[in-house]
Amino acid sequence: MPHLRTPLSLVLAALLFQGAALAAEPRHTVPDTLAQRLMACTLCHGQEGRATNAGYFPRIAGKPADYLYHQLLHFRDGRRNNAGMSDLLDHLSDAYLRDIAGHFAGLDLPYPPPQPSEAQADELARGEALVRQGDAARELPACTACHGAALTGVNPAVPGLLGLPRDYLIGQLGAWQTGLRKAFAPDCMAHVAQRLQPADVAAVVSWLAAQPLPANTRPAPPTTEALPLKCGLSPQGSGGAR
Repeated sequence: MPHLRTPLSLVLAALLFQGAALAAEPRHTVPDTLAQRLMACTLCHGQEGRATNAGYFPRIAGKPADYLYHQLLHFRDGRRNNAGMSDLLDHLSDAYLRDIAGHFAGLDLPYPPPQPSEAQADELARGEALVRQGDAARELPACTACHGAALTGVNPAVPGLLGLPRDYLIGQLGAWQTGLRKAFAPDCMAHVAQRLQPADVAAVVSWLAAQPLPANTRPAPPTTEALPLKCGLSPQGSGGAR
């Protein structure tokens, strides 16, 4: 077959036509909004920060704003040990971290039903007793004394304990026990975690992870009652007296 050649003029015409067609298509622009920027958070924490009730990553949607802000500070400043979070937040200002916290705190989204528990009835009963009553002999206050009677948290800085994965709860209590996780001094959660035996941890997290959410999942209003332990809920110092 003879060698076929396409005239240069036809090639240029085709390229010009293709360029004109592309230029005529509407361009897709991404809005420069805080919600758009924070879609990076949803890669781990789930759509709109909902996460799931299984696995390791916690839900951040609807948590108290000061709690979320302080956790971002802890990650950025090394009181919480997670290289990925620290790298993401390393160069962000306090003001921007406050904006991030406010965005997720303002989301009021439904929770999924809890995962079925594989724990035995006696273990669940032990967990419920520690959550609701504590153990005065070991200086263990009830979880409800700080996290609210409904365990959905207390504004402005105490998180809820329901709707979180069992593995995440175990990981956080373990991190406090080993010193990998810290809070503002005095660190009342370290005091609590270090007094829990392994069987206590298993019982508490199994009971918490199995509980359905109440109709109102929002954090309770701020309270003027003193906390059962001295607890640094902010960089300024103690949030309650023992």
